[in-house]
Amino acid sequence: MINELVKRLSTGKHEVTIGNRKEPYSEIKERLLDMKYIHITFPNTKGGTELGINVDTDSCDLKDADFEKGVGSVHIEGTTNLNYCDVRCVADIDLKTKKGQGSLVIVNN
Repeated sequence: MINELVKRLSTGKHEVTIGNRKEPYSEIKERLLDMKYIHITFPNTKGGTELGINVDTDSCDLKDADFEKGVGSVHIEGTTNLNYCDVRCVADIDLKTKKGQGSLVIVNN
């Protein structure tokens, strides 16, 4: 049975954030390309839901991002597990604000 939070986050688009305000853009780039692991937060759930995402670099699009200037946009995709359900997180982020829209795709149930 699929958890209610997983159902909700896999329906429609939701506000998401990456990193924190003090984290330099170079660290975000390093997390995406070298570490292949980043935290994405869905702030509009009870208490916020922060997920550690295993980044799928082949599905990401960073060509519109300028990490040195901290501008542009990034498309991030990756997998994780939320409440015993394997999910794929898909998010489009404005690099300057570190905010954007995202959703989950249920991989299996």
